[in-house]
Amino acid sequence: MLAMLVRARTGGGAGRRRSRHRFKSAGADVFLRATTIGHQVRSHMEIPARGIPADEIIAELGGAARAGDIDPWSGKAFGLCYFAGKEHYDLTRRAYDAYFHANALNPGAYPSLLRMENEIVAIAASMLHGSRQARGSVTSGGTESILNAMRAYRDMARERDGVTRPEVILPASVHPAFEKAAHYFNIKPVHVPLSADHRADVDAARTAVTGNTVAIVGSAPCYPYGVVDPIPELAAIASERGIGCHVDACLGGFFLPWMDEAGYPVSRRWDFAVDGVTSISLDAHKYGYAPAPSSLVMYKSDKFRKHQFFVYSGWCGGLYGSPGMLGSRPGGAIAATWAAMRALGRDGYVATCKETMRIARQICDGINAIDGVHVIGEPDMCVYAWRADDGAGIDTLSLVDVLEKEGGWFINLMQNPPAAHHMTSVVHGPVARRFLDDLALVVGDFRAHPGKHPPSQKAAMYGMMATFDHRGKVDDLIRDVLLKDYAHKAGPKKGAGG
Repeated sequence: MLAMLVRARTGGGAGRRRSRHRFKSAGADVFLRATTIGHQVRSHMEIPARGIPADEIIAELGGAARAGDIDPWSGKAFGLCYFAGKEHYDLTRRAYDAYFHANALNPGAYPSLLRMENEIVAIAASMLHGSRQARGSVTSGGTESILNAMRAYRDMARERDGVTRPEVILPASVHPAFEKAAHYFNIKPVHVPLSADHRADVDAARTAVTGNTVAIVGSAPCYPYGVVDPIPELAAIASERGIGCHVDACLGGFFLPWMDEAGYPVSRRWDFAVDGVTSISLDAHKYGYAPAPSSLVMYKSDKFRKHQFFVYSGWCGGLYGSPGMLGSRPGGAIAATWAAMRALGRDGYVATCKETMRIARQICDGINAIDGVHVIGEPDMCVYAWRADDGAGIDTLSLVDVLEKEGGWFINLMQNPPAAHHMTSVVHGPVARRFLDDLALVVGDFRAHPGKHPPSQKAAMYGMMATFDHRGKVDDLIRDVLLKDYAHKAGPKKGAGG
């Protein structure tokens, strides 16, 4: 199909218009792609004067309201799609529905949710080689897990050591949630570069530690390149200085534990088996195959976790205590996570890990076999990035743009250097060969016809941002996009019933 469309692009304006129209709803970058839904979607600006029949609402949710959404089962999206199969998906949905209206705010009202959360944490501790003192909490996602950990380290250092100007050591590849935590909690982010293998530079991290440092962060793996940082070395620095070492395993926490048994041994230790690791974040709604939102933050012991909790005894409404950032928490997410972990079991996780790695290696090897593009570095798991070779005369972002528009793929973008990013799951197995064929075809077209594909809007935007003399201008641009995206676009005036 894509071959015909590439030929259509060279056959005149009408062909180009037809192909662009056919694939105009293909995915694009999270910030720099248009998010208009389309004229066919009705705009609801006011509460209806009369309630809408249930069948009409359900029909809209399954039809026009989803215009432009990715199909998570298609394999065309290389992100946001984590499945262990239709049967498992149906189980977790039923488990969520069983506690659909349950609120984990008050464990006295739902002791069953408290029991399930404690069991989730205990299972995770065993996966991560934690001792019997390891503790944790279920959270709403990786960002909340990271926020909880960073606030705990800040408060612990303030209480124990009198640190009032806290700092945290962040390798350049860590997730932006750490920047968010630093911003929210007035922690100074101290950035350290990556080594040639795209892992944290240990010597730079050691040099960056000061008397105000409250924690060192490493990733297992990092999002951009899928490599595990040198956690033992980072943890040793933290242990020597008496500070925390947080491992962000939001991607790998439910995947790396099974890789050895799946036949893909991980050469780097990264969890609580490493002396000096004091906390770990891991997302159950990624490779734990639970529905979103679900994550965990784990601590070596309550010595650290107690600083995560918030308590207030002065309220006239009663005594208040909260284990994390949120008050109300969806009970369905806890129940579904508990069900997912128990339903898959060790054998299910190992089997899914093995199949996912097979698919990821197939795609990585296929990319490296195409003249003009390559996978960046040597990914440790099924997360990786690829880009055009230097000197190939190919603009990576424009290449991705053509793949998306003509092939219907959804591919996230990276920068510094420009690259495409993939997170592989079992849904990509049936389409892996098709993706590689499409990529080879488009790369060949770029190389055979230099200048045929002008820089796309995304490529132009990224290029323009690279010329800005300070990041503040880029931040303002992103903020403006967010303001426009999260503002309801009024459509034609509707009647009272609409």
